[in-house]
Amino acid sequence: MDKDITIRLAQQPEADKLLGRSPLAALVGMLLDQQVPMEWAFSGPYTIAQRLGSDDLDAHAVAAYDPEAFAALLSAKPAVHRYPGSMAKRIQQLCAYLVEHYDGDAAAVWADAATGGELLKRLKELPGFGEQKAQIFLALLGKRFGVRPQGWREAAGGYGQANVYRSAADITGPESLAKVRAHKQEMKAAAKAAKAAGGS
Repeated sequence: MDKDITIRLAQQPEADKLLGRSPLAALVGMLLDQQVPMEWAFSGPYTIAQRLGSDDLDAHAVAAYDPEAFAALLSAKPAVHRYPGSMAKRIQQLCAYLVEHYDGDAAAVWADAATGGELLKRLKELPGFGEQKAQIFLALLGKRFGVRPQGWREAAGGYGQANVYRSAADITGPESLAKVRAHKQEMKAAAKAAKAAGGS
């Protein structure tokens, strides 16, 4: 990954810098990105690293950390997530998987993926990454980190398209964040309306 990537997902300079230089921080941020505002989720890796007394996350260290102590670390105020206990478990599962399959190197997940399809498959194998999360992260890698194996846009589905505001992959600052948020609200409203129509 290019060390000078500008990421604005946390909307907080230090936290965004960490996301730009640390593949593991980017993965953990994506993992946390559910049921909380995006900026909160993507600030999480920086908060965790600080509480661990480090300037980055280390998959080996996190995987080996005492689970109760790690959960307490995420639960301390301000909490890293709305559900700090279950997220602590997920982050440790993710790190343990990376240690087992990629020697703890998060970037190895995408470093030698020859195609978008292969990369999507690897992302979906990560604990806590379903189809949608894997596609959004794939789009994030392609659009913001310059990781573009052949067919990456197609593999990322609707999230891979250029000039859209659908997910974390499309955020470059407060303005695009507002557009992505509006898109998500539209999608929620549409899903709600469809559910109501189906239930009548």
